[in-house]
Amino acid sequence: MRLFVFGLGYSANRFIARHGGQFTGIAGTVRTAGKSAARDIETLVFNPEVADPRIADRLADADLLLVSIPPGADGDPVLQAFGARIAASGVRRIVYLSSVGVYGDHQGAWIDETAPVSGEGRRKARIDAEAGWRALAGDRATILRIAGIYGPGRNALENLKAGKAHRIVKPGQVFNRIHADDIATAIAAAFEHPQTGIWNLCDDEPAPPQDVVTFAASLMGIAPPPEQNFDDAEMSPMARSFYASNNRISNARLKRELGVKLAFPTYREGLMALWQRREI
Repeated sequence: MRLFVFGLGYSANRFIARHGGQFTGIAGTVRTAGKSAARDIETLVFNPEVADPRIADRLADADLLLVSIPPGADGDPVLQAFGARIAASGVRRIVYLSSVGVYGDHQGAWIDETAPVSGEGRRKARIDAEAGWRALAGDRATILRIAGIYGPGRNALENLKAGKAHRIVKPGQVFNRIHADDIATAIAAAFEHPQTGIWNLCDDEPAPPQDVVTFAASLMGIAPPPEQNFDDAEMSPMARSFYASNNRISNARLKRELGVKLAFPTYREGLMALWQRREI
């Protein structure tokens, strides 16, 4: 089986590092020449200005396709540049990495994959991209809606070490998260599952963001940063926009249908493992 990846970023490289040995060949795209990727992967440049001509050939040879490039303001760049080729290709399965942000705000309620999706801007672009992939690929396309990603080099421990951690308090606000290793496990399961679908990829415990920072500080044996009221905190517009959605997202279908057993069911197990392995 040959794998092609649009977007050799954090999650895709983690998947390849853990499961790449099962493939006879792997190729994928990077935004700029010389960008590193996991294992011995053929890297091809793809960005709004450049598309390596070899991409078409590698797509023609691919059995499986992983797409982790988010849509931009003008839509999904992969669909725009290669949609027709992918539709006509012999690719057996496409896994598209989306976001739980498509659900909009359900005011802290528990929701699953049947919940309505809504939103403007980035959320609307995600919703449109999901629809585009399903329309293009039909029963070849699986969509994984991913919660807040953390893992080695990308976590509250690292933020505390760098002096960039904040405890922003918005009463009642919770977020789901997911460790990069559990993302890798879910991608592998999605490729192997006989049927396609939409699955939420998140942990078991939606939690207030300030609790995560407090727990990370306790592992490090340091005092956590002071709490800041959400209304008064200095935040970028993008960071503030994440707080517009307040959902408790269920992963029951992921476990039941894909058979995924999370290695890190809550942020506590995930951060503790990162701290013990010094993967911060």
